[in-house]
Amino acid sequence: MFVLITYDVNTESEGGKKRLRKVAKECEKYGQRVQCSVFECVLEPAQYEMLKSELTKIMNMEKDSVRFYSLGQKYETKIQEFGRKREFDHEGILLF
Repeated sequence: MFVLITYDVNTESEGGKKRLRKVAKECEKYGQRVQCSVFECVLEPAQYEMLKSELTKIMNMEKDSVRFYSLGQKYETKIQEFGRKREFDHEGILLF
């Protein structure tokens, strides 16, 4: 499934900058950053649950927020993109 993750971490509070880095690093394990606090991820259901669990452990529930938008399997028809194009095809082959 294709999931869009957005987050807003309060960096004015104690530990906020550290939480912000941790949230970003966790998201980087699963997907591609497309804007400062926005990631696109192609996940299996178990990965989706694991990522939600990890992010909610990191964040401060009273000061931060994380949103998950599940676009499902046929996400290509649900996304309109303008300007700079995505860096890689999520469904394509990656060579390192």
